Amino acid sequence: MRDPIYKSRPVEPNPARFDGARRINDFILQCEAFSNTYLLETREGNIQINAGMGIEAPVIKQNFDSHSHAPLRYLLLTQGHVDHLGGVAFFREHNPGLLVIAGAGNEEHQSYDGRLADFRARRSAFAFTEKFSNAFDHYAQHGQTQFPKQDRPTPDVLVERKHSFSLGELELEIIAVPGAETNDSVIVWLPQHKICFTGNLFGCSFGHFPNLVTIRGDRYRDALSVAAAVDVVQALGAETLLYGHHGPVTGSDLIATELEVLRNAILYVHDKTVEGMNAGAQLSELMSQIQLPPELEVGEGYGKVSWGVRAIWENYAGWFKHESSTELYSQPQRSIHPDLVELAGGTQALVERAREKLADRQYVEALHLLDVLSPAQRRESDAVEVASTAHQLLLQASDNFWLSSWLRNQVRLLSEIETT
Repeated sequence: MRDPIYKSRPVEPNPARFDGARRINDFILQCEAFSNTYLLETREGNIQINAGMGIEAPVIKQNFDSHSHAPLRYLLLTQGHVDHLGGVAFFREHNPGLLVIAGAGNEEHQSYDGRLADFRARRSAFAFTEKFSNAFDHYAQHGQTQFPKQDRPTPDVLVERKHSFSLGELELEIIAVPGAETNDSVIVWLPQHKICFTGNLFGCSFGHFPNLVTIRGDRYRDALSVAAAVDVVQALGAETLLYGHHGPVTGSDLIATELEVLRNAILYVHDKTVEGMNAGAQLSELMSQIQLPPELEVGEGYGKVSWGVRAIWENYAGWFKHESSTELYSQPQRSIHPDLVELAGGTQALVERAREKLADRQYVEALHLLDVLSPAQRRESDAVEVASTAHQLLLQASDNFWLSSWLRNQVRLLSEIETT
């Protein structure tokens, strides 16, 4: 009987630390970071997979240098996200002649990320501010106080479909799988050893439903493209997956089973969503009704099935839900919230009704009621108390990294109101 792998693997990403590199086998080293980096040792020099963020690059280099001082010949980028390529300039500076290889859509993805950098920084802060603060404290304790700037590199080689090369006796294939995580996603395959480096192809943690769109703000990922990427990896027959986060996944049977379940879970949610759309079901109905059958159990610690339903629906249908004419105009629903407060009998009446919702364990409904209040009204002590309780109870029920990060940050912000 299958024991889903997500139950035995951590979820949260963490920055690189000065704690050395982990040896995977006699020629591969792993340095955990916001996205893992790997060093492949050959008799003619080394190959590195991913570069970390700019602030992580010196840490990654020191961790790898504790094992090998051979020249770094190639740097391979599995995707264009900032936590994969921010350290490229640092590694180029320390390795003249370094050849950087990435997927063909790398320039487009970096441009896309770059034009939204300020927006993304604000939208991601709730999940990563504390992690960055802890990382800087850790680096300072090890004497690292100067950091390279985040790079926006230009790769030397772009891979359209597949690029093969060898170094020493090691053969490598770089295979493009665009659209699963980014438009420039690639995997790195070592055919002699049946080892596949996937980057974050299926999200942060292996065995979980993928984030088809992240709540920090990103463009939609097409569910069918993600499922097709799973098929590409599945067809390789890997005996080891070296993932973008945390440790290796080993065993051909385990890998084949987990990839098959993941692919089928994605397709199940896609097909059920499309079926519901064609039947005229509302998005909210589909988000609450569509669930995976037991044989397709995957984790929901990074993506969630209900979020996947929404992403699929909106990726196909766009922002107009056909529920109200008001969707087509600029005036937000909150423009009539003062009228609702007045009709309800004032702030206290709404807060008391929200408190009743809490007692009935209808925590989201309680927050809906509090959302009707103005920002000033929501800062009143009773409203803050109910909102804080609702968020804490929702947090207790959450095992999803993004959702828990958001709820935890809201509890913190509400506690700051209470103490002022």
